[in-house]
Amino acid sequence: MDRSPDAEPTADPHAIETGFFARAEAEGANEALAELEARYRGLIDHLPAVVYIDGVGDGDHRIDISPGISALLGIGRDMWLSEFMAWEQIVHPDDRDRVLAASAEAVSSGEDFRIQYRAIHADGHDVWIREEAVLVRDDAEVPLYWLGLMLDVGELVSTQVGLRAAQEQYGALVEQIPAIVYVDVADGSWMTTYVSPQIEEILGVAPETYRANPDLWARMLHPEDRERAIDAYERGRDSGVAFSMEYRLIGSDGRIVWFQDSALVLPGPTGAPAFIQGVMLDITERKAAEDRLAYLAYHDNLTDMPNKAMFDELLDLALARARRNDRGVAVLALDVDNFKLVNDSLGHEAGDRLIRMVADRLREDTREMDLMARQGGDEFLLLLGDIDPTSPLADTDGVTIAAESVAHRVQQALSQPFTVDGTELYITASIGIALYPRDGEDAGDLLRNADAAMFRAKTTGPGHFMFHEREGSNALSKLSMSTRLRKAVEQKVWRLHYQPLVDLHDGSMFGVEALIRWPGPNGGLTPPGEFIPLAEEMGLIDEIGEWVVEEICRQDAEWRAQGIELEIGFNLSPRQLSQADPVNRIADLILAEGMDPSRVTVEITESTAMHDPDRIIELLRGFKDRGLQLAIDDFGTGYSSLSRLRYMPVDVLKIDRTFIREVNADAQSASMVSAIIALANNLGMQPLAEGIETVEEWEFLADRGCAFGQGYYFSRPVPAEEITALHQRSSIRLVDGGLAS
Repeated sequence: MDRSPDAEPTADPHAIETGFFARAEAEGANEALAELEARYRGLIDHLPAVVYIDGVGDGDHRIDISPGISALLGIGRDMWLSEFMAWEQIVHPDDRDRVLAASAEAVSSGEDFRIQYRAIHADGHDVWIREEAVLVRDDAEVPLYWLGLMLDVGELVSTQVGLRAAQEQYGALVEQIPAIVYVDVADGSWMTTYVSPQIEEILGVAPETYRANPDLWARMLHPEDRERAIDAYERGRDSGVAFSMEYRLIGSDGRIVWFQDSALVLPGPTGAPAFIQGVMLDITERKAAEDRLAYLAYHDNLTDMPNKAMFDELLDLALARARRNDRGVAVLALDVDNFKLVNDSLGHEAGDRLIRMVADRLREDTREMDLMARQGGDEFLLLLGDIDPTSPLADTDGVTIAAESVAHRVQQALSQPFTVDGTELYITASIGIALYPRDGEDAGDLLRNADAAMFRAKTTGPGHFMFHEREGSNALSKLSMSTRLRKAVEQKVWRLHYQPLVDLHDGSMFGVEALIRWPGPNGGLTPPGEFIPLAEEMGLIDEIGEWVVEEICRQDAEWRAQGIELEIGFNLSPRQLSQADPVNRIADLILAEGMDPSRVTVEITESTAMHDPDRIIELLRGFKDRGLQLAIDDFGTGYSSLSRLRYMPVDVLKIDRTFIREVNADAQSASMVSAIIALANNLGMQPLAEGIETVEEWEFLADRGCAFGQGYYFSRPVPAEEITALHQRSSIRLVDGGLAS
């Protein structure tokens, strides 16, 4: 390079170098920019969405849009950019006003634009679009352009619509059932994630309040149920096993509500319990019916006095105490004299009112320590327990003195007149008295002897009382009956009468109940209540029972020969069930006689079923295994354990006749009978009403869902030959002593 002073001037080397690098840098930047633009274009063009840039200001124009617009709306990219199409025409008419308003608001405010709407594809079909746009500004906050994105969300919308429909259907189901549905977290936090709105109606607690207070359920639990319910919940939650429990909650207004809570424990991804999903069913009415049923099982429906079942139980307890402590017990049997005249002259309703008045009078004038019970009809029982047998009188014991004093007090209480429907009535009662240990060692003996003494008192005239006579005519009478009973067993002189069992839907006869009768020496028939207890006492009941089964089978064969097939029921006494292997003895006899066991119904009383329930359940299952049908007789007269009753394989629940009388007019009887019918149906048993005597009773029972019945309205127990005639009628009713179809 020439550096002499005379040398011709040359270019500045430094300047040349700077220009070279500037050109190189510019070329590199352009290349980088081109590469960046190519990458941007490749990214934008392949996104599963449409990206656009729109200008701002009065000269709004479209700057750029990704080619995905063609797939989204069937519009070419060039067409979109070159022809500023009326954008609003693309929007579905039903969404247009909403979208334009939102766009105008975004342009005016400069805020982000976000909306979901339907657009119209070039081929005419609807496209669901989710569109979002932001206004891009320079460093001085001057708007430059709108950068936006349009995404096809049709599949998502379809899924959301389906999910919303499913949620609405589920919500409609959950929120309309008469129960509270809940979902809890199974992590020990007691947190509830969902509870249905029924909780506010049932307990007065808003769903949001319940969810916000994890311990509210535990705090609302009834104090007597709290420990048991929490323990059951925690065991189910921790084990992951479905659980069910019954408990009481106290509502916000103090009302106590019974619930049956049934829950499933749902596992999470690891298999550990994650959620508890449950249904709380309000069973308050059912519990009230059960409580009422249990109460009435121990109390008389008409007078609210203790009934025979309670009397029997407390008499057994009184005798047990008397044996331990050398005390006395007295049983008084009372019968209102000439009570039938009241019913005949004033009617049954007036008779019922009189019985309630008598009951009130007896309660007022007997000691609190004495038990007064109504046995049924116009008969009452009085138990005096824990009596000191010593006495200051040399010739009379303390038990006799106490019993006689109470008998006088009862007579005095009844001496004042009663006013019924404006009619003044004077009432007397005949009273029989039996004493422990003089007149009997057990409850059965005392009751029978008090009853016998009461009948003797009636023969002497109204308003008398008599003690049981241990010697004399009563003993001779019993000896005479015992002798005749042994001969009857040897000679098999019994008879069976049959009472029709009726389908209450149409009045047709489908079966009969066999009832044993004993021809008396004077031509009359002795009912079983007068000789079965003596037969049991003498050990003759098994032979009588065997004859009954044989006669049923013989009669069934005769009816079948006539083309008549009926279900036949018969009663088993407690003594028969206590014998060795009663199941096979009876079933083998039925099969040996060629009778179909499925048409034979074995009936046991409610008190028998509950005397030794575990053994009875085993026997009943044995009868079922051998093909026989089973019925609980006289239901409602004894104290049933409902928890045990539901495990008994019983087909028929027979409602005792004491509840059926005028059930259509008596609110208490109606409530009781309705509860028993519902109980039978819920337990899978057929309810059968005994003692139907009027068409109104029949109609009431049929309307309440009682399937079957029997009673004098249809027919009294009759000899077998009369059943043949009855069966030929399509419907049977007993009206004024005659049959009418």
